Amino acid sequence: MGIAITGVDFVTLPTDDIEASRAFYAETLGLPLVKHWGDAPASEYQAGNLTIAIMDPTGFGQEWRGPHTAPVALAVPDVAAAKAALEAQGVQFVTEAFDSGVCIQAIFLDPAGNVLDLHHRYAPA
Repeated sequence: MGIAITGVDFVTLPTDDIEASRAFYAETLGLPLVKHWGDAPASEYQAGNLTIAIMDPTGFGQEWRGPHTAPVALAVPDVAAAKAALEAQGVQFVTEAFDSGVCIQAIFLDPAGNVLDLHHRYAPA
């Protein structure tokens, strides 16, 4: 018998520069701030139905071990337009837009090197 998991409250992405990450998620991506974790080096931003927490692990007694390397897919209505807008702000993409057969994607990095993905599903789920 499993435990009663009812959802995912947030995902956490590590950063080694909390201020650069805060500016990126709030200003570059335009995500609404949910909250800062008091004086701790962490903040939460809302991306549709997903809360993204950015956190400097050294502020919580942990080591910085590098960025998260599997992409967090961010839903957008138009990958090409979103990619162009982010590139105009200096965002580094690690792929061109590509078609998986069910969706269009383009992978990029946040200031800490965490892998993010612009994603638009065009095929039925």
